[in-house]
Amino acid sequence: MLNRFSLFLLLSVAFCCQAKLSFSQEIAVKDKITQQFVLDAEIISKNPKVQRRVDVNGRFKLNPFKGCDSIFITADDYQMIVTSYSELKKAGIVEMVDEPLSFTDIIISVNRWDEEKLKVPNRITSINLKEAELLAPQTSADLLETSGYVFVQKSQLAGGSPQLRGFGTNRVLISVDGIRMNNAIFRSGNLQNVISLDANSLESVEVLFGPGAVIYGSDAIGGVMSFNTKEAKFSPDSVKTFLPTHFAGRYSSASNEIMTHADFNIGKKKWAFLTSLTFSRYGDLRTGTNGNSAFLRPTFQQQINGIDSTLVNDDPTLQLQSGFSQINAIQKIKFQASENWLLDYSFIYSATTDAPRYDRLILDKEGDGILDNAEWYYGPQKWMMHKFGAIHTKKTGWYNDLRITAAYQNFQESRHDRKTGNSLIRRQFENVDALSLNVDFDKKVSNDFTLFYGLEAVGNLVGSNAYREDIISGDQEITNSRYPNGSTWFSTGAYMNGKYNLSDKWSLNGGLRYSYYSISAEFDTTLFAFPVTETTNRNGALNGSFGVVFNPNDHFQIYSNISTGFRAPNIDDLGKIFDSEPGAVVIPNVNLKPEYVYNGEIGFVSILFSKVKVDGVVYYTYLQDALARANFSFNGQDSILYDGEMSRVQAVQNVSDAWVYGVQAGVEVVVAKGLSLRSTISFQKGQEFNIDDSLYYPKNHVAPTFGRTSITYKRRQFKLDVYSSYQVKVNPDELPFGESPFLYARDDEGRAFVPGWYTLNFKAAFFFNKHLSMSGGIENITNQLYRTAGSGISAPGRNFVLGLKVTL
Repeated sequence: MLNRFSLFLLLSVAFCCQAKLSFSQEIAVKDKITQQFVLDAEIISKNPKVQRRVDVNGRFKLNPFKGCDSIFITADDYQMIVTSYSELKKAGIVEMVDEPLSFTDIIISVNRWDEEKLKVPNRITSINLKEAELLAPQTSADLLETSGYVFVQKSQLAGGSPQLRGFGTNRVLISVDGIRMNNAIFRSGNLQNVISLDANSLESVEVLFGPGAVIYGSDAIGGVMSFNTKEAKFSPDSVKTFLPTHFAGRYSSASNEIMTHADFNIGKKKWAFLTSLTFSRYGDLRTGTNGNSAFLRPTFQQQINGIDSTLVNDDPTLQLQSGFSQINAIQKIKFQASENWLLDYSFIYSATTDAPRYDRLILDKEGDGILDNAEWYYGPQKWMMHKFGAIHTKKTGWYNDLRITAAYQNFQESRHDRKTGNSLIRRQFENVDALSLNVDFDKKVSNDFTLFYGLEAVGNLVGSNAYREDIISGDQEITNSRYPNGSTWFSTGAYMNGKYNLSDKWSLNGGLRYSYYSISAEFDTTLFAFPVTETTNRNGALNGSFGVVFNPNDHFQIYSNISTGFRAPNIDDLGKIFDSEPGAVVIPNVNLKPEYVYNGEIGFVSILFSKVKVDGVVYYTYLQDALARANFSFNGQDSILYDGEMSRVQAVQNVSDAWVYGVQAGVEVVVAKGLSLRSTISFQKGQEFNIDDSLYYPKNHVAPTFGRTSITYKRRQFKLDVYSSYQVKVNPDELPFGESPFLYARDDEGRAFVPGWYTLNFKAAFFFNKHLSMSGGIENITNQLYRTAGSGISAPGRNFVLGLKVTL
């Protein structure tokens, strides 16, 4: 009797356990390649209707789907999976694969709100950060290059000045979490501010090509680079805390780079916190050996017994005095105050060490073998941003969504230079405090008509001072600052943009913006006899855009748009005094007005046979009343003594116009399962009018034809990428007007030119499990010696890269 009872009890327990297991069985949803959980996956059944999302651990309970006909599993950027209850129960796991030819991306850079790229009449490139992670870009400038459509110039290793469609510097706009980074001292010379953004801490990157003035205002002439940093994420589970943590490290041999990164998230139902830290150290950069010897570093400067000396470099491929270090930090807090209100706070900080201005350190203007500068370096480049945001989501008579964003930014930079044989070093310091307020609305007026509108106000206060210091005695004397100290730049704007669907196939987009700016500056005449003691410059600008999109089906798009843009003069244009190059000095000019740009383009995107994606665009851009440096006079003199050297007087003036036309094109091919090919090319030509001789010359920042081709292979837990980047030759008559010839190679006739170049590269990654992955590769396998056009430092030679990532 006892044995029968024991057997019955045992069978009952087993049955209950089996029932419990069946009831509570959970299915994990993972990325097939990386083995990471897909945390935005949705599981849907239409008959009967059931919908679930995965929890914080990337899992969902299977039992609610018992009896369902078909089960659909979807996630952004992944192929949809169609399966059944029995298949899921048997497998216990779902592995999702990337959508190889994405056509329905969601983008935010056009109107500041999420919308379907398929309905937008602009060329926009979204950088796939998951794919870019394999390429291990060192900086955000290098990350932009991986798109294949952004050209980057570098004056030094601690640099990266992006160029979009023949425009760069203060004619392209950088947006960080919806806040404009461009400030009142963004110059026409190459800028390095984009490297302040940590490439390891980004959520998404979009590049909008062509004028973006309707939404972004001044400076968005060549395009907009929209960076969104990682967001603090809530827990989708009301009980569990969401605690993803990441550690990453990288080493690259060409610069002896060591990078360490960590970020962690604490997510509750209503509160979320994110912390991110990155430290990078770069040694002197080693370039290649196969190329033009003009790009080597044959000599370097050093003080010996207090005497500035030019010494022979035993290893000319080692670009001495190019290294630096950088730290980046992010702290974010998000609070779901109610069903309709979302509040957030962000703190972002970046700082470099001193960064040598390499292109000035290698300058030998006289060709006598003695380097011109004993010292030339940028002091720490520091950037800090506090951002407060609020989003209200509720259908009202005025809007469906409202976003209010207030931000404070602080920029600090300095320049330190001393000529060979001179004991006086000049030290210039700049500080910019920037306040901004953005109020953005979207309103769905009807099923076919959506309205986007908003207001923006920006204010900049510029602090600038300078002195000369005797390196022997330590004595200091005040000298003229780079900008008028205490000068201000203010801008306000109001915009409205609409999207109207004429039918399922046709849609229209159009908008207007009015901007008003004001500049005030006082000039200190105690050190330099400025022609004026104070000035105020005010003006307004009206801009618009109109575009048409035709979608005959879900795999084909034709779009066209016309648009205008503008750039308001800033403090750098109006009030700067500096030596632009040896033998020339730029002085302030208070009689400036905005420059305007007019753009037209037509493009298409098409997916053929579900295997090939082709896209292309043709554009033409005209710049009117362009602000450009040109010869000027001071007190009736065309030359003055400045910094101990007789220098030609120049000033920024509205004396030029320019045009750029070009083609951007790309193709993606799914060759076989897991094997794909991608290739991009950018061709552009441009000319700019020079008032001094009334002739047109090649425009600066118009990159030579460049492109990128890659072959990628993916299989479970493994990824491989073989790619080549290239740039065509720039002939002597194609160099931009006024370009310094000392940074380029020379042909047989002694004329400066830029040799064409290519690189072959190999990267691979292995994902051991959801916690650990390793990547590595070789860049510039053939050890090419080259410089990208306009750059002052040679590119890395053969470079071995090794990375490690831990996810908890």
